[in-house]
Amino acid sequence: MIFAIIAAVLGAVVIIGLIADGPGRREIMELTFSDVDFNNLKNGTYVGEYKGTKSHLRDVMVEITVSGGEVKDVRILKGAVDGNGKPVKMKGQYIDEFLKNAIQSETLDVDVISGATVTSKSHLKALEDALMKAQP
Repeated sequence: MIFAIIAAVLGAVVIIGLIADGPGRREIMELTFSDVDFNNLKNGTYVGEYKGTKSHLRDVMVEITVSGGEVKDVRILKGAVDGNGKPVKMKGQYIDEFLKNAIQSETLDVDVISGATVTSKSHLKALEDALMKAQP
């Protein structure tokens, strides 16, 4: 009997959480991306952010370092990182590697991490913001 009550309470908490998170998830799923020119970026360090308007559960902040007109490094400052600031593995792929693949491909039109679509898109949006700041 106690087990059934605990299971029911946990189920209710999960359902309420999903309902509360729904608008934020929908907002991210509807994100569009600009065409970013990856060539001849301004040298420097740029911070890009994604801040949701419906929910802040998936707000992201990334930092890129540009040298010689190319992105040399990308770091996740806020988002899919563990307590020590290290990128987390999502469905078999680290989120920073996902971002590095987009940079290497020179496009934000990349396949998202399967099973982590919302997280992938919010991180791409923060990367887009940083890259836009690095435009000449």
